[in-house]
Amino acid sequence: MNSNILSYLGMQGIDPGIYIIGEVVLLLLVIILLMIIAKQSSDIRTMKTRLKSFMRGHEAESLEDQIVELFEDNQYMKTLSEKNKKDIVDINKRMKKCFQKAGVVKYDALNQMGGKLSCAIALLDEDDNGYIINSVHGNEGCYSYTKIIKNGMSDVELGNEERKALEEAQLV
Repeated sequence: MNSNILSYLGMQGIDPGIYIIGEVVLLLLVIILLMIIAKQSSDIRTMKTRLKSFMRGHEAESLEDQIVELFEDNQYMKTLSEKNKKDIVDINKRMKKCFQKAGVVKYDALNQMGGKLSCAIALLDEDDNGYIINSVHGNEGCYSYTKIIKNGMSDVELGNEERKALEEAQLV
């Protein structure tokens, strides 16, 4: 094969089969590159579709604003949560001093009257501190008495009904 171009390039003595093989290899490389380009093009189209659906109704600037707003909301919620935790601790401290236990015993103060109109009420906090209120209903009227309870004990002697009310409250 005589060719001026091949002789100019210094490749005049090379077998023409090598040229054909080279052209086939180059053609295969071009086909592979075109396939890669087609795949990349498909991936880019998919990414554009996803981005459009993600950005639907939003511009990049407004999306950034929304992210900043969400961050600020998150900070606010964190602050509010901490305040709520402190408030709960404070409420629990206060609850210890509130009446949490109660015991009520109804009885007939004077055996002559029916209906158990008298009662002893024990009101205690978490540490068994509080009061016993005894309301005695009789023929001449109704009288109420209050006794202070400290650590489950009274400085004044308790009547049977008052003791029962105290025991009932302590069981709660």
